[in-house]
Amino acid sequence: MVRVIGIDPGTRSFDFCGLEDGKIFLQTSITSVEVAENPQSILDVITEAGEIDLVAGPSGYGLPLLPASKVTEKEFFQLVLVRHDDDKIPVLEAIKDMVRLVQKTDMNMVFIPGVIHLHSVPVWRKHNRIDLGTADKLCCAVLGVYDQANRLKRPYQETAFILVELGYGYPAAVAVQNGMIVDGIGGTIGGPGFLTLGGMDGELAYLLRGFSKGTLFQGGVMSRLDDPTLSPEAFAELLSQGEPKATEAWNAVAEGLVKSVAALTISVKKPQEILLSGRLTRVPALVKDLEKRMQNFGYPVSRVQRLGEKSKEAAQGAALFAEGLVEGPAAELVKVMRLRECSGTVLDWISLPQAKEIRNMYREA
Repeated sequence: MVRVIGIDPGTRSFDFCGLEDGKIFLQTSITSVEVAENPQSILDVITEAGEIDLVAGPSGYGLPLLPASKVTEKEFFQLVLVRHDDDKIPVLEAIKDMVRLVQKTDMNMVFIPGVIHLHSVPVWRKHNRIDLGTADKLCCAVLGVYDQANRLKRPYQETAFILVELGYGYPAAVAVQNGMIVDGIGGTIGGPGFLTLGGMDGELAYLLRGFSKGTLFQGGVMSRLDDPTLSPEAFAELLSQGEPKATEAWNAVAEGLVKSVAALTISVKKPQEILLSGRLTRVPALVKDLEKRMQNFGYPVSRVQRLGEKSKEAAQGAALFAEGLVEGPAAELVKVMRLRECSGTVLDWISLPQAKEIRNMYREA
């Protein structure tokens, strides 16, 4: 019997999905506020689930299959990418505190890669990039491969799609060809999201004279409408009423996603479909509009089918990843996707003169 847990460290909540021999036995979530206030809450969910073979931990920007026991300050920095001189972001600090708690136990937790760590992604697509898709976006693609193969009745190696992930925070897009992730556009590269500004104009970055990590969590729909409590459902209601700023903001988000898909058709010549996942794709009106916009590509558009309704796609994909790593029912999925073939850091492909300085930041973090 194989029992694993996958964790999705979302902007608003941490989701947990547990699989026992391919069947869900755990689906729950705790707010990111609770995690920030009490990092032990993550361990509590895991320990209450009983004996677990492997946990795919909250991996942020990703690490190449590194056990929690081997995480040092260097790896902490790679997980969250927060400078030592910046304001601390409570939930990111909580992840670090959680890892230290895990290191005092015998819990088998591993940190999984982001898209840029994968050997299946050609190196030229990594040049001067960090965010081709964080670990949670990679996990959404894992669930996408699993879903498409089962839904369309074909082997994993014959899956091909472009995944659009529209979560509460960062949007992203991931390209899959022959069952492998081959490219991605992460949330800090692509268009704006519900919470975030997306890719920043280099001239704006220059004029900001440097900026805090918190800036990367601003500038999206909520900022445009000046409403920090706005929910996706309330936003959809504003759209239905024809509210001008809401319409403008949604056009920016939706068009940004369409542009990301268009860009990734360079990497996936014949995607079988465009898959949608993420918090905002649970709002029917937003999904309907996205489907209409994506139809111009000539591919079917559908939502990723989740394993269960109470946990997010990324948590379920992380659980499948973990299950494959311990040779459970998803072993073939992990093999075909070449997920074990990963290495390096998210900072390896920077070719600016400041690259060495950036890679050494962890020493002061």
